[in-house]
Amino acid sequence: MDGENHIVWIRRQHYPGRGGLVIKQTKGRRDRPVPMLDALEPVLERLSAEKEPDDPLLRGPRGGVLTTATARDATHWDDLVAKLGFDNLTRHGLRHTGATWMADAGIALHVLQEILGHQSIETTKGYLHPDHRHLAEAARQANQFLSAAPIRRDPARRDGPHL
Repeated sequence: MDGENHIVWIRRQHYPGRGGLVIKQTKGRRDRPVPMLDALEPVLERLSAEKEPDDPLLRGPRGGVLTTATARDATHWDDLVAKLGFDNLTRHGLRHTGATWMADAGIALHVLQEILGHQSIETTKGYLHPDHRHLAEAARQANQFLSAAPIRRDPARRDGPHL
């Protein structure tokens, strides 16, 4: 964690594999910076207190390594999404939601690409899902533009092709 620059660095991943826990580089095989949200800063500072830079930031419920399986179990994910009525919601789907929210906040596509760790900008684009509010706002903006009074030009001035 780089508290001064408000960045959490993702450096490796852990997941259950044949014969035990697999620890390897991130999917893109490079460290990935993730911006630290102000609301999470106190929590991240508490979690990183007295830890060495290479120590895991989070641990599983019994003190072991946090994997996707332990996160699912610790959060009672399946029960939670069923109670909310979102049976098709996945934890990975939240990654898409976060990327869309960051894009909606005005974060540039190339910055999102770095945060998500994608090699291709096309992959990053696939994570962005505008909702109906944004589509309605796009229609409003287009209608406003199209209904604006045309710009009057001096007819004696010939500065380009006229249609």
